[in-house]
Amino acid sequence: MTADVVTSTTAATDRARRALSRIEEVDRPEVWITLRDAADILADAAAVDARVAAGETLPLAGLVVAVKDNVDVAGLPTTAGCPEFAYTPQTTASGISRLLDAGAVVLGKTNLDQFATGLVGTRSPYGAVRCAWDPERVSGGSSSGSAAAVALGIADIGIGTDTAGSGRVPAALHGIVGIKATLGVTPTHGVVPACVDYDCLTVFAESLDLATHAAAVMAVPDERDPRSRAWPADVRLAAPSQIRIAVPRPEDLTALCAEYRDAFDTTVCDARRSGIEITEVDISPLLDAATLLYDGALVAERYAAVGEFLETERAGADPTVAAIVASAASPAAHELVSDLDSLIRTRAYARVLLDGFDGLLLPTTTEHPTIAAVQDDPVVINRRMGTYTNFCNLLDMAAVAVPGAATSEGHPFGVMVVVPGFDDQVAVDIAAHLTGVEAPTFVDAGVELAVFGAHLRGQPLHFQLEDIGARFSEQVHTSDSYRLMALNTTPPKPGLVRHSAGEGAAIVGELFRVSEAGLGRFLAALPAPMTLTSVELSDGRWVVGFGCTHDASADAVDITGFGGWVAYTTS
Repeated sequence: MTADVVTSTTAATDRARRALSRIEEVDRPEVWITLRDAADILADAAAVDARVAAGETLPLAGLVVAVKDNVDVAGLPTTAGCPEFAYTPQTTASGISRLLDAGAVVLGKTNLDQFATGLVGTRSPYGAVRCAWDPERVSGGSSSGSAAAVALGIADIGIGTDTAGSGRVPAALHGIVGIKATLGVTPTHGVVPACVDYDCLTVFAESLDLATHAAAVMAVPDERDPRSRAWPADVRLAAPSQIRIAVPRPEDLTALCAEYRDAFDTTVCDARRSGIEITEVDISPLLDAATLLYDGALVAERYAAVGEFLETERAGADPTVAAIVASAASPAAHELVSDLDSLIRTRAYARVLLDGFDGLLLPTTTEHPTIAAVQDDPVVINRRMGTYTNFCNLLDMAAVAVPGAATSEGHPFGVMVVVPGFDDQVAVDIAAHLTGVEAPTFVDAGVELAVFGAHLRGQPLHFQLEDIGARFSEQVHTSDSYRLMALNTTPPKPGLVRHSAGEGAAIVGELFRVSEAGLGRFLAALPAPMTLTSVELSDGRWVVGFGCTHDASADAVDITGFGGWVAYTTS
């Protein structure tokens, strides 16, 4: 997979110096567990600048990264927030390695809720990570340090993990973007497991564009991760022009504090005004499934990950985390089987629930507590904060967290676009619409398809492209070897017929990217006399495009002089 170049003109060494200066300026030592020596950071940045000078195209050159300390970076200790657990890996996690290959520079390893168990950012012997804009409030967890490093303007990209919401809750509390891809899309090789079947690597950034590009760089299958998955042949590559989203019923929003409830209502109203169709649905079964992650037998996965280690009563163990993991040893096997059956049934419910919708819009979390409040009540508040995030990985769904409408006090409030697994690009597109930015490309898959008639945007059959999630790329022209014919069909259609070079004209069309399975659907349903064939574009490229059989032009009208179907039909 390739990613668009998103770098600025800033040299990597200049950006690294600014990051180091910002670290001193903000004076937030609790953000970091291991901060690399300045000389090492600058040496890596200089190496990136040298690669660029030598002609390499590096999509992330000049950008700096903060990595959650349950993700391996070769040569730096991995602690998972527990000093006695520390080890120094010889291999970098595959996702981080791809960021480095793309030109990013790692600043260091960031603080977290110990063993990625928590949504508050306070469960760490390295100190509670304070919110970037209010040091009295929690940063959100478990990816607390990575989110704070981005929100404080230190790092361009923050890398976290997300099992129950750890890559989304801190984004919401800081007013930044958090991308949690479909399970397995970003390999978890080199990640300390929390619940291994439901863990994923996530990205924080100030903008949707940068977060998406970083996520795209990392989203490459890796055979070292047995749960790694590639994009399927029928992956959707775009949201439709008319977006339809589901939102919870009022009774499903009772967990929200008053200011967050108002902010969510405002966000929904803004979405409706922007042209999105909104429908209320019953998400209570999804919320019930969310409780299984900690209150059911699935928590046994946490014991499998670090239970034996914590049984040794390590001095650096956080008491709340240790208690959660210890309790995970008690569920019986039949209880786990029952919970897994419940998840399968809820996944089926979710598929039916979202049929006809492009996504589900949810508040990311319920409130923004103070550190003092969480210390007084370390379990109940944390559990409530995961009300809308916990079910996502359990049900094999993807989510993009973005800022919503601010609260009445002007504080950040976040929402999530939640979609079925592998609809990640659809979620990005909806998030872009909600935030008023151009949608970046996450899923760089599929094949190019050129259309010249009824499948053009605004034409009667364009809905067929939207139905398979096709993504518009650009307007194109054929070479001068083609003539355009108005066929004698119902409904009227044009036919593109190839002749010798110079015997036709440059015919205007549109280029889309479609999934392999989507292209197959087109081919299987193609009515005579239409064909799918190789079409030569004016810039020399050959792409798959619509044409027609040569004999179909016998009783057709030559409309080549109009230069395209739309010009002809509107003439």
